[in-house]
Amino acid sequence: MSALTVLAVDDELPALDELGYLLSRSDVVGEVVVVPSATEALRQLRERWFDVVLADIGMPGLDGMELASILGRFADPPAVVFVTAHDDYALAAFDLGVVGYLLKPLDQQRLFQVLRRVVAVRQGSAAADSLESVPVEAQGRTVMVSRTEVEWVVSAGDYVRLHTRDGHNHLVRISMARLEEAWGNDGFARIHRQYLVCLRAVTELRTEGTQTVVRLSDQELPVSRRHLRELRDRLVRHTIRASR
Repeated sequence: MSALTVLAVDDELPALDELGYLLSRSDVVGEVVVVPSATEALRQLRERWFDVVLADIGMPGLDGMELASILGRFADPPAVVFVTAHDDYALAAFDLGVVGYLLKPLDQQRLFQVLRRVVAVRQGSAAADSLESVPVEAQGRTVMVSRTEVEWVVSAGDYVRLHTRDGHNHLVRISMARLEEAWGNDGFARIHRQYLVCLRAVTELRTEGTQTVVRLSDQELPVSRRHLRELRDRLVRHTIRASR
């Protein structure tokens, strides 16, 4: 795939200049177009193709959320990344299927990670957003829970509950199937219709009679018969890789 064509949108010119500069430093970006409004962004998008749109959320007139909603109706929409000073739109952005949610002041490394993810999706090596972080509601505010903090997940209807290493848990509106798809190549395995576990967190796999369980910290979870063989294979491969 050729280098990315990027459209950057922000009504604050200093922030737009900084974003344009950082994008120009990325080795996966071929062309950057900067515009000061979502209306101008739509005009550009109707005239030509862009691989990814990086947009502020709080803009006068058409805001970033409305822009993303419009782009989602395109036959072949560009990837969308929000660049904002506020974390309270993360859940709504998550529902829109954005590829990334970056907070100002921008971190160059985090920006480049998101751009590499867009490249992976465009090349077909990633079918969906890898969900490196998941937005959750906590004490009246939205926080981002990193995938690396999660030890196991249990389904709860249209929701899942993420259990983290620090003993906390978070209810998130996302399907287990989507999490399994997004996290399956990053050390997570389905062990049961209701459970997804992080392989590095597994300390024991034990069978007693007809019942098999995995142990994670002080928690034991059931392993269904249909997932047992694949789980054993993946645990072995994970252990071998970790020991190298």
